[in-house]
Amino acid sequence: MKKLFIAATVEEAKQAASAEFGAPEEEITFRIIEEPKKGLFGKVKGEAKVEAEYEAPIAEEPAPAADSNKAEIAKNYMLAVIRAMGIGNIEINVTDTENGAVFELVSEELEEMIGKKGELLDSLQYLSSLVCNKIDRDYFRISTDCNGFRERRKNQLEELARKIANNVKKNGRTSALEPMNPYERRIIHAAVSEIEGVTSRSTGEEPYRKVIISSTERKPRNNDFHGKGGKRGGNRRDRKPRAHYDITTSFEKDYKRPKPEDTLNAGLYGKIEF
Repeated sequence: MKKLFIAATVEEAKQAASAEFGAPEEEITFRIIEEPKKGLFGKVKGEAKVEAEYEAPIAEEPAPAADSNKAEIAKNYMLAVIRAMGIGNIEINVTDTENGAVFELVSEELEEMIGKKGELLDSLQYLSSLVCNKIDRDYFRISTDCNGFRERRKNQLEELARKIANNVKKNGRTSALEPMNPYERRIIHAAVSEIEGVTSRSTGEEPYRKVIISSTERKPRNNDFHGKGGKRGGNRRDRKPRAHYDITTSFEKDYKRPKPEDTLNAGLYGKIEF
């Protein structure tokens, strides 16, 4: 933080800066802009102008006690990270769940809090989970949200899954989505399971694991047996390339370690390989 102080003398300007910043002069960087000048007969003209710069040290978070509440630890960690990013106007509402808590971030700075396709929310969720769960072996599930973003994202993924599944059902061609995290893959699998004639599965290793949607009743194509020139398969140039839909986040590519959610049971969709 920089501020200009004006006083009768340089020393008085420095004292004013120290009082306003609440810090000793030794911790403040000063730059003298202008000093008073002596005129005839020793008369002082002008004022002292001093630019002062001071950065308050970031308070270190105390080490959590073994019996500390995990929700409180996770909340304090999130607040510390968010404030370090320069976002000060933020509230976190915590709602307890059966085996964890939902952290609703309330802020007017939506884009900064959510990130591209929810990458900041994913990062806070992943890192705060690591911080609070290192206390003991009882896993505490953390979910983060901001101004209803998760519900909007869920609706977007369900709509995408239905669109791709219907295309696969019509043309019989398998479609592969871009890599997604376990939470979003479950949404895709659940939406596809409600459509007859298609099925879905996950393939690949984290963080590049993706969903494959296939037809259960493959339809023969016109050029399968009688393509150009009477040869099986037809002309390769006539075939359309397989569609890919990009809904990945940079967070999934940056963090290559599997998320804790992968070790959990999938509940209703336990037989699906996520």
